[in-house]
Amino acid sequence: MIVELAKKRKTVRKFKTEKPPLESVLNAIEVAKEAPSGMNAQPWHFLLIESSEKKRKIRGICEKDEIKFYEKMKGKLGEWLHEKGFTWEKPFLSDAPYLVLVFTDIRAPFAIQSTWLAIGYLLLALEEEGLGTVTYTPPNPREIEKLLNAPEHYRLQTILPIGYPNDDKPKYKRKSLEEVVTFEKFE
Repeated sequence: MIVELAKKRKTVRKFKTEKPPLESVLNAIEVAKEAPSGMNAQPWHFLLIESSEKKRKIRGICEKDEIKFYEKMKGKLGEWLHEKGFTWEKPFLSDAPYLVLVFTDIRAPFAIQSTWLAIGYLLLALEEEGLGTVTYTPPNPREIEKLLNAPEHYRLQTILPIGYPNDDKPKYKRKSLEEVVTFEKFE
């Protein structure tokens, strides 16, 4: 079952206006908190936002810095972003019914790695609930941490806009197993 969830799960940036039950999001976070962590420190914290006003503020902060990012973007990444139609605009930050901001308590050992393991669990659990998301990493997380009064030792890792998918683009092709696995040593 997990293989099918993983194969089906894709990045979603467009959401239906229908708001999913909060219980579905909380069920997915319940799964995420079961992830392994260094010293079992469980250094993650999930901040759930439903307020339209707060979502608009977060979007404004992000887009202000995205404009600067896109102005500087050159090379392969810039070409890829342009080819795929990405811009500095991030409507999913205000359109999604929920935002879940995932923080790391940096005082814990292997805090960032552990938190991203929990995020991986969360992505699959959201898929199982029929919900979509994108792992959006803002260019200036400190400004958002300040807006939300995050404790000094917490660092924002990602923002997950969550809702029912309304995005018909296909999942990007994945490499084959043979391309990502070697045995005993690199050739």
